[in-house]
Amino acid sequence: QLSCLLKMVTLHGIPKDWDSYPQDLLLFLSPSDYAATGNCSQFFTNVGKANVDVLPREAPQRQQLLLEALECLRIPGTQINKENAEILGWLVCDLGGEYIRSSGGSLLKDLSQCGSFLPEQEEAIRDVLSSGNTTFGPPAAWSAFTLSELSGLIPVLDPSILQQIPR
Repeated sequence: QLSCLLKMVTLHGIPKDWDSYPQDLLLFLSPSDYAATGNCSQFFTNVGKANVDVLPREAPQRQQLLLEALECLRIPGTQINKENAEILGWLVCDLGGEYIRSSGGSLLKDLSQCGSFLPEQEEAIRDVLSSGNTTFGPPAAWSAFTLSELSGLIPVLDPSILQQIPR
């Protein structure tokens, strides 16, 4: 339905008031089309707030959105800072393990909002948390507050991490 609606909305070109349309519609629009009415950073900020469930994880459009977002934000390698993570929104949920490891703790809070992870992502999250090189420190120093901050990542924790957390 959204794909069909997009065709109707763009029948006579890209509307100038694009930001007034539902954000879910942006999932089917190319950033280059949007560029005529705004900047790509604003586009991906809006995409990052759209309903992630509209596109399945395997959908080519979703994978393309992530690639174009990384290009738009001029992220040269695999390290993503907090500012770019905020712009990406739910797109951080699709980042591979190499991005999670390189970015250290800067993605953890955003990743905790994701519903599920691929095995490669889970392993990377465990590696980052086990290292203790995050704002949360090593698992042995975690408190109830830390666990509430990381609540979305608790299912990813393995026994080696869980045993270190103080009661």
